Amino acid sequence: MESSAATEPVVRLTERAAEEIRSLLSKSENAGKILRLYVEKGGCSGMQYSMTFDEKRDGDLSAEMHGTSVVVDPFSAQYLRGVTVDFDDALTGGGFKIQNPNARQSCGCGRSFEA
Repeated sequence: MESSAATEPVVRLTERAAEEIRSLLSKSENAGKILRLYVEKGGCSGMQYSMTFDEKRDGDLSAEMHGTSVVVDPFSAQYLRGVTVDFDDALTGGGFKIQNPNARQSCGCGRSFEA
């Protein structure tokens, strides 16, 4: 997530998250795409995290960590700066985990937050 204003990536991926993303990208329906992390209004706390496989767009901030690329749009970057994305393969409560130091309040589901 390099930008002219900062040299630090907007979001960070742990090695476990990057490994899972690479595994998902290896499926034919995701060929040639990269991970997009973004926020949108919704969820029980006002804003919610979303992830999809997409193509890079003009204005996107991008970074590569552990061999995996991730993009964030400028609107989402203001809410996601400093976020770490991890992955837990536990049978109960597993999946991608987003740790946001900027969230004033997070929902118990871990998918929504208050900015």
